[in-house]
Amino acid sequence: MTVKQTVEIPASRRIILDVPRAVPEGKTILTFTPVSVPQAANNSPRTISEALQMAEAKAADPNRKPISRHFGALKGIWEGDAVAYQRKLRDEWD
Repeated sequence: MTVKQTVEIPASRRIILDVPRAVPEGKTILTFTPVSVPQAANNSPRTISEALQMAEAKAADPNRKPISRHFGALKGIWEGDAVAYQRKLRDEWD
């Protein structure tokens, strides 16, 4: 039988465990495994303040590349007016 629960360890390093009745009496091995830090893609903020801190850290990154580097990247793909082409496609929907 495996019982798994994620807990926050306080600064005092003291926790109290209530063992489920399904766990038999007798000797038991407890294993403590620290939760690894999630990858940046999976690192979702839990609070608004965490989200703001993450955004500030991203903005302060000296290796951050501006989105403006993509401006004009697709220039020359469309012959003629791209807006007119999009309107033409939308007209087909009706």
